[in-house]
Amino acid sequence: MRRVPEFKSDKEAEEFLETDLSDPDFSQFQPVKFAIGHKTAQISLHVPEPLLDAVELRAKARGISNERYIRELMERDVARTSSGSIQADPVSACEQVRELPAEGRGRAR
Repeated sequence: MRRVPEFKSDKEAEEFLETDLSDPDFSQFQPVKFAIGHKTAQISLHVPEPLLDAVELRAKARGISNERYIRELMERDVARTSSGSIQADPVSACEQVRELPAEGRGRAR
């Protein structure tokens, strides 16, 4: 099996897709999550500088922005089972949270 190369341009990728794809080793690929849904709310956080430094390092190591890294952390936490009441993917979990009374959401809306 041949390894799938890294592409430097869309043209290279297109040319590769035009070749025989019966023997490449696709096991090198890893799942990717795409940001789905419009981001209409904005927050501002005051955090200790060492915490922000650590977040920046982790985000940089993953090749993503600080904001995306923090959003992923939030999505993962919200999607986790919370005493059996909230689980599933982040979008579904957010919908479930919206259905909670305002006092159950941590702030009034």
